[in-house]
Amino acid sequence: VTDLMAGYTAYFRRVLSNTCYPVLQEAIGVGSAFEGWSPREQDVVYQVFIPMTPPRGHRFILEPDTVRQAHLRNFRVRVQQECTCAREQRGANGLCFLHHPEEQLRENQHHSFLHTLCTGSYLDVQKTVRWFNQLVRAVWPALPQYHNGRLVLLPSSRSCQFKVTKGRKSYRIEVLFGVREGNSDIFVSNQPRQVFISNTTWVESYAVAEMKFFEYIARRAPRDSLHVKCLQFFTRLQLGLGISTYTTKTIVMHLLNNSHPSQWCRRHFVRRLKDISESLFMCVLARCLNHFIVGNQRLPVGIILPPEIRRARASNLFHDLEMDPVAHSQAMSQWVDL
Repeated sequence: VTDLMAGYTAYFRRVLSNTCYPVLQEAIGVGSAFEGWSPREQDVVYQVFIPMTPPRGHRFILEPDTVRQAHLRNFRVRVQQECTCAREQRGANGLCFLHHPEEQLRENQHHSFLHTLCTGSYLDVQKTVRWFNQLVRAVWPALPQYHNGRLVLLPSSRSCQFKVTKGRKSYRIEVLFGVREGNSDIFVSNQPRQVFISNTTWVESYAVAEMKFFEYIARRAPRDSLHVKCLQFFTRLQLGLGISTYTTKTIVMHLLNNSHPSQWCRRHFVRRLKDISESLFMCVLARCLNHFIVGNQRLPVGIILPPEIRRARASNLFHDLEMDPVAHSQAMSQWVDL
């Protein structure tokens, strides 16, 4: 999957160079498959994240959306055109979107992606997904995997999903893309949500920051560390019980961050499973599970957060349990079953 996406991003840069479309950066593997703990071995989805930067003559401006989902912040990405006349005077190629006549821009095929990927002045998720799907299909014959593999695009309105079959093996890949918040590891992305949100709404994503945390732990952990196996075992155990895998992942990240890596060696396997179970019980009982990224003052130095996220109050993932006694009773019952 990594080789395939490296080939894709290399061709994306070549195809999109000197165009008026977003610049696609190197893909980053995120989520359970790349973190090493997929709860379902037979149905693994490889999530990759592709950062987007604006093309020449454009700027992305992140505007907080007034519609908020529980602990998540939503944004809209406003696309603003900028004057590039000074660059042309210094010998740079291209036309200025603000000051050249529209006829001249049309003749030189310099159509702004405001007309193709945006609704009004805002980047549209579904239009961007359709554009990306066309790129994936068009570039596929140029990749080495084309000669002994088969590509099938899967239906999805908010992300690009496709399956690559090679012999008897098949790999399901979901591509997320988004805009970086400053120079941080936090993005606004097209991450699908269970509730309806508009096509111009981009959800704040912490997937890259969480991936960097697992890489940090892997560098410090002893060779026989089973922290990933603990997470995989526990998430498989809870399948079908109504407890989300993200809940367990959050609990394990907190435990990893508050303990020494040596405490996750093979001989401590059962003790750590008990820690996860007891932490889940205490969180459900207290109706409180703090988000691992938002407001966490004890993250490793290499994980870069925007100041407003680092300074934010801890965000409670169990807010629904706090507000709904029935949901809280169901969660307690699910823990007993577990």
